[in-house]
Amino acid sequence: MARMPKVADVLVIGLGAVGSAALYQSAKLGARAIGIDRFHPPHDQGSSHGDTRITREAIGEGREFVPLVMRSNQIWQELEAATGRSLLVRNGGLVLASPAMPGDHHGSTSFIQDTIAAATQFGIAHEVLSTDELRHRYPQFRLRGDEIGYLEPGAGFLRPEACIETQLSLARKLGAQVRTAETVVDCRPMQDGTVEVITGANTYSAAKVIVTAGPWIQKIQELLGESRAAYFKVYRQVMYWYALARHAEQYMPERFPVFIWIAGNRPRDMMYGFPAIDGPHGGIKIAAEQYDATVDPDAVPRAVSDGEISAMYREYVAPHFPDVSSECLRTTTCLYTVTPDAKFIVDQFRSYENIVFASACSGHGFKHSAALGEALAAQALGHPSRIDLSGFSARRFSRSDRGDRTQ
Repeated sequence: MARMPKVADVLVIGLGAVGSAALYQSAKLGARAIGIDRFHPPHDQGSSHGDTRITREAIGEGREFVPLVMRSNQIWQELEAATGRSLLVRNGGLVLASPAMPGDHHGSTSFIQDTIAAATQFGIAHEVLSTDELRHRYPQFRLRGDEIGYLEPGAGFLRPEACIETQLSLARKLGAQVRTAETVVDCRPMQDGTVEVITGANTYSAAKVIVTAGPWIQKIQELLGESRAAYFKVYRQVMYWYALARHAEQYMPERFPVFIWIAGNRPRDMMYGFPAIDGPHGGIKIAAEQYDATVDPDAVPRAVSDGEISAMYREYVAPHFPDVSSECLRTTTCLYTVTPDAKFIVDQFRSYENIVFASACSGHGFKHSAALGEALAAQALGHPSRIDLSGFSARRFSRSDRGDRTQ
């Protein structure tokens, strides 16, 4: 017997950071909304987990991101007020780098200078600290001696699992359906202008489809007969929690900011970390970035080896954090889906005006996700958007090929 399709105005495929936001915002606008995920979000298989994600308003990756993060922070606060949950903690954010350090970090060849310029342009409260000022205020860091610091008091961290869970819960209360443990096996536009989406368990018919599948975006594209593999590379990343050997009180959120430290000129040398949000015995989370080998999102090595743990400590932790022990309390892996310019892609699938995708957040997407979901929902339902997403179109790559890339 043929399945009777479940009908939606908006169907969201993938319920991570952006997808949970798009589903909630669609339901908030009154749409019949359905969200599908192959796992049970919030989960630890994609790019939206690990207890904390940095949020900062001066974006060194590009000034076009600043309106997104500013609106996202407003949404997180609205969600906190509506639910009483803690989603956003503004304990300050610090970017450390040598002004003379060359390299390419998240698409920027001068990350700290670009961050300072964005803060100046948008009137974001900040300080620029000399090496001596950094040593005085933050003895937790062992500096090389030529670093300066960008300090943003309004920066801090988000709780990713709570953010996703909160938006999905509110979406359900507004009438949205959340379908988990369902993998999309077919997706095809129909002659009547709708889109049919088939999973292993159900068939869906939707007027608009928003694909926010993260590292699985290529698999959805293949179902539609598209191939933009050159635009997306998926990398396995590891997050580490190391124990504190001494002075644990200096690493509590009220005394230790979130940080990004450009520790070298390789892309992988963009080290970042967080305070001890679970108290002195929970350690601090520190990570670098890996761009050496791509992975299939369905075959990611999830186990973190002793060799990886000791190499991370030897190369990044021990030289920079005198109070942090070599004892690793826990680890987890996540995935970056990265574009050639380390920016986002938000676009329609070719020839399919009613299927839009947002993906490849390139390792810095969570802070922007609430506003991105809101803009996608507004676009799908024909409402005016607060944010112009046209600059994130994949068309910029074809313009670049012709030599007239827009900056």
